[in-house]
Amino acid sequence: MIAESKDPDLSKLELVNVPGGALAFELAAKFCYGSNFEINTVNVAHLRCVAEYLEMTEEYQEENLIIRTETYLNEIVVKNLDKSLEVLCACDGLYPTVEEVGLVDMCVDAIAINASKEQLVSGLAHLECDVGSGKLRMHCQDWWVEDLSALRINYYQRVITTMRRTGVRPESIGTSIVHYAQTALKGIERRHVWDSGPLVGDNQRVIVETLIDLLATEKITSVTLSFLFGMLRMAIEVDAGLDYRIEVEKRIGLQLEMASLDDLLIPAMQTSDSMFDVDTVHRILVNFLQRIEEDDSGNLSPCGYESDDGLKSPSHSSVLKIGRLMDGYLAEIAPDPYLKLQKFMALIELLPDYARIVDDGLYRAIDIYLKAHPSLTESECKKLCKLIDCQKLSQDASSHAAQNDRLPIQTVVRVLYFEQLRLKSTVSSTHYTMSGGDGGSLSQRMLVMPSSGVPSSCVSPQRDNYASLRRENRELKLEIARMRVRLTELEREQGVMRQGMREGRGGGEHGRALLASISRGIGRIAMLGVGAQGAERRRKTTKKSSQQWPSDGGKSSRRRHKASSVTYAAS
Repeated sequence: MIAESKDPDLSKLELVNVPGGALAFELAAKFCYGSNFEINTVNVAHLRCVAEYLEMTEEYQEENLIIRTETYLNEIVVKNLDKSLEVLCACDGLYPTVEEVGLVDMCVDAIAINASKEQLVSGLAHLECDVGSGKLRMHCQDWWVEDLSALRINYYQRVITTMRRTGVRPESIGTSIVHYAQTALKGIERRHVWDSGPLVGDNQRVIVETLIDLLATEKITSVTLSFLFGMLRMAIEVDAGLDYRIEVEKRIGLQLEMASLDDLLIPAMQTSDSMFDVDTVHRILVNFLQRIEEDDSGNLSPCGYESDDGLKSPSHSSVLKIGRLMDGYLAEIAPDPYLKLQKFMALIELLPDYARIVDDGLYRAIDIYLKAHPSLTESECKKLCKLIDCQKLSQDASSHAAQNDRLPIQTVVRVLYFEQLRLKSTVSSTHYTMSGGDGGSLSQRMLVMPSSGVPSSCVSPQRDNYASLRRENRELKLEIARMRVRLTELEREQGVMRQGMREGRGGGEHGRALLASISRGIGRIAMLGVGAQGAERRRKTTKKSSQQWPSDGGKSSRRRHKASSVTYAAS
């Protein structure tokens, strides 16, 4: 530099962009002047880069600084996983020289190869035989999982990619990703909807997006579902790209049946639509249903199929579980005053009919939504309530719906109609049984097997016992006759109600009074039994159900509405 300078009075040289700064240059100067110092994992990267910058090659002197550092790296560092990690961590701030000399690639390859070798040795040492299945199981914990968290995200990504190529177990890689995320993203404070402060920096966003990229190439079962939901929340928090969020949502949708209600309650970052991120849950559910459609199109078994990722095809029980999960989610978001009707209905319509055996949960969610949104028009209420399958409502839910003033009159009529069909079917089956439809009269069957469970051959024939059985038979026939009469009355009242509605009088006070009368009639006929023991059992059942669903108690329709709204639809 002095020879190339044109200044005859040159007294100062300026070294620009020296890798490692003044400390690295001082070590190189000590080496030139013969001062003793130790080359170790902390300074070897700085020495190698500054030697490259100062061109300290063998052309000027044998065993110069470059060859000294290369010897230390090849003989000590690359043979040890721990030392390779330390040198790679020390490479921060040495870019681009550290890349030009190939030091980063050397350390990355050494970490991956040593991890693969160490995993094989430790795995063989921890092999255990499962006596029950006769299979070998491996129990070992990779110590380097935690140490990798000290790397910068760009170095960590290269290490994980190389590890996957060298054959490191996916479980170990998944565990490492989880630990790195917990360590690197620990300092991010959650931002609420009402906060107006600055967003988190780009560094956290880069970390989240890089980890999602690494997860995209891992097996489905290598990380837990709770971690995936945590990464999704973090991606929303740091405002990651939409593609990264969709990738996490896709992986969640593949195992949605294992999710809980708390996992789905993702807070929204904006108050424009609702308090909860309904769009994200909608996309997750779409991914789950697409998986079912793909399995159906491939003629796969709904129970026994297992993919390459170790994930089974969703069975019908999984779909039913998703139905219950979504009903609970709908009930949780229904009280939100900002939730639009279109989004609420879109979630309901997304699930197929076979996902719900009973529509009680869906009816409860819709009832809560109607209570929280009193400004809905009549047409909107009709559209929403049409999503309820009245045939799938239980007896308690039907009784509540028949007295619910928030429901449109058409929905109440459908509920009463199907409840009447159910009662008619019950009466017909009961009459068939009591009339000896299985091949014998009631008295003959009761003689063959008395109520005590002892065969008739073990019971002494007594005239009083036979007379008692005949008396009970007459009482049962009398109750059946009463039920028939009451059923006829209900059919007549239903006909009057239909005629009144066609004439335009069904929506007035007359229609409401008639509906209340039919509801009370249904409640009374449900109390009828087929014997003393049957009546007592129904009284107990009615008493138990009355604690869960509100009843009219003989009061007015408006009083029934208030009682039911407190007990059943409270948000």
